[in-house]
Amino acid sequence: MTDHVFPESFVWGSATAAYQIEGAATEDGRGPSIWDTYSHTPGRTLNGDTGDVAADHYHRWPEDLGHIADLGLGAYRFSISWPRVQPGGAGPFNRAGLDFYSRLVDGLLERGVRPVATMYHWDLPQEREDAGGWASRDTALRFEEYAAGIVGALGDRVHTWTTLNEPWCSAYLGYASGVHAPGRTEPAAALAAVHHLNLAHGLAGRVVRELAPAAELSVTLNLHVVRPASDSAADHDAVRRIDALANRAFLGPMLDGAYPADLLADTAAVTDWSFVRDGDEKLIAVPLDVLGVNYYSSTLVRAWDGVSPRSDADGHGKSTATPWVAADDVDFLPQPGPYTAMGWNIDPAAFTELLLRLHHDHPGQPLMITENGAAFDDVVSADGTIQDDRRIDYLRRHIAAVAEARAQGADVRGYFVWSLLDNFEWGYGYDRRFGIIRVDYDTQVRTWKQSAHWYKQLAATGRLEQPTS
Repeated sequence: MTDHVFPESFVWGSATAAYQIEGAATEDGRGPSIWDTYSHTPGRTLNGDTGDVAADHYHRWPEDLGHIADLGLGAYRFSISWPRVQPGGAGPFNRAGLDFYSRLVDGLLERGVRPVATMYHWDLPQEREDAGGWASRDTALRFEEYAAGIVGALGDRVHTWTTLNEPWCSAYLGYASGVHAPGRTEPAAALAAVHHLNLAHGLAGRVVRELAPAAELSVTLNLHVVRPASDSAADHDAVRRIDALANRAFLGPMLDGAYPADLLADTAAVTDWSFVRDGDEKLIAVPLDVLGVNYYSSTLVRAWDGVSPRSDADGHGKSTATPWVAADDVDFLPQPGPYTAMGWNIDPAAFTELLLRLHHDHPGQPLMITENGAAFDDVVSADGTIQDDRRIDYLRRHIAAVAEARAQGADVRGYFVWSLLDNFEWGYGYDRRFGIIRVDYDTQVRTWKQSAHWYKQLAATGRLEQPTS
């Protein structure tokens, strides 16, 4: 096999999220988010972990930007904490919060790194949830005001604005299965949240177009590669139904300006979708400069036979409720290993498949890999080094999958490794480590894993070398 060589224009970056790394949960006027409330609720997170301190990035950001510069990365994707800059999710903005992100953006620019700012990475202000959360249309309207505030403050310096991160998780894991904040298990509310998140994207995207016309506009979706367990018509229909919930519920309105008819029909017993008002779908379909793609593993489904024990191996956390609204008769099957520490199967070929699907279904739409990476049980050697060969292998194989998609015509313009730092991994607390830089949570000392050194070399050369054995 020959090495893959990426062009100089290809962007190499890393990604993080505010609640997962910042800490300083009650400092400088920050208000509570749904993840503060959720993580402080007994039994919600592993070991009762919270993001109160996390990786203490709020105080250590100059050091962390130094690591980004030393890695030689061209871009850094971070998220802005809505409750840090607008504590109640409505009304006055918090100058201290805006100043923090202003310093962060300036620090990136001083180091020659493109700032890629995500407006929403799951930390809804608790006051907004108390008023109905994403199940309420008003939250989308308040998000438009929030977007205007942060774009007005930072828009002339941010290279790329990403409206939402993984609205699938916000809607279905937050409001249907309850394994993410706010922890609700209300299928109709989950579908309302799907729409109001989509609407928030469209409204905020139009704010970017108006206030920062030179900036690029993006959204990040965790798109699912769903395969049938057999070639039966029933299993293929199971794929169609899950694809509608997982992918086309967002791709349809965002890129095509309409919800897919089969999604509306499949979920008609749950909701009549009357929360979609005339003109909403047109508002949602704001043209994107780049579509962000997050990928970690693939999904295998079959039609439940109504007799066999149900299988719910979808990789999205255990709950008595399902995130898959109106799909109770679909089984999610375990897949062959190897697996990451999250229990997710490793399937680089599905990554290529996903990117080529997007290329064929939405020709001309530029793509960016905004998250890809793996959690493993890293071991710190006696000399302090962390030889994370499994993570390097995962990254190499998935970046090769990106190269293969590019070779077949997919317009993939960059890759952001998840994550720069070990962090608070939502319901899994601090037990799962995705970072290429280790964080000692007792001392907050940062240590480059071998994967960081490997990624630095890749970013410098653009050459993905094939393994020697």
